This record gives sequence, C-alpha cells and structure tokens, in this order.
Amino acid sequence: MKQLMTTTALEETIATEIAVAVYFAAPNCGVCEALRPKVEALFSEEFPAVKFLYIKIEESPEIAAKFSVFSAPTLLVFFEGKEFLRKVRLMGIQELRDKIERPYKMVFNI
Repeated sequence: MKQLMTTTALEETIATEIAVAVYFAAPNCGVCEALRPKVEALFSEEFPAVKFLYIKIEESPEIAAKFSVFSAPTLLVFFEGKEFLRKVRLMGIQELRDKIERPYKMVFNI
C-alpha cells in the first residue's frame, strides 16, 4: 500500500502501471476504516498484480476533486490507464471479486 500526495503522481502511476486500484477514505468514517483491510486483502490475495493505493481525502483534497470523488469510501480501479470500476460507499467483497476477476485475467493472461 502506498499513499500518493499529488495529482500528477497519481495520474503518472495510472498511466504507467497496467492495473491500479485507488481507495479513497475520509476522517472519522467508520465504513472506510472497516472496509479498507478487507479491500486491501482482496487485492493482495486475489489480484496481486494490481497496484493498490490509499488516499486520505483530507490530506489530498485536490486528488479527490480531480477524480470526482465526493463520497467516502470510494474505490476506483483502472486497467491500462482507463477507469474500469467505481464503487462508492457500500461495496461487497464478493461483488468486487466478481467484477474484477475477468478483466484481471484477460489483462494479465492468467
């Protein structure tokens, strides 16, 4: 897990990495804190080739604004530089797994 602090750095990472997941969280957000370890575990165990990034909205409001993140938690998943998935607030781990599995296998030839 890595936290980026600039819009440019995040855009560069999305452009250069094959797959990127960006998890946005807000302060005092119980859902954000409860869900984050589960989402992180999903990516590290099931989709290890996806670069997982964690952004604290209060520390990087310009990034949230640039990516139109107005609610927390928000998960953005990019494949080959294009936004593939946007989940806001309530998201099930099984639902995420189901939505990401097929494109992940296609992109990484698994």
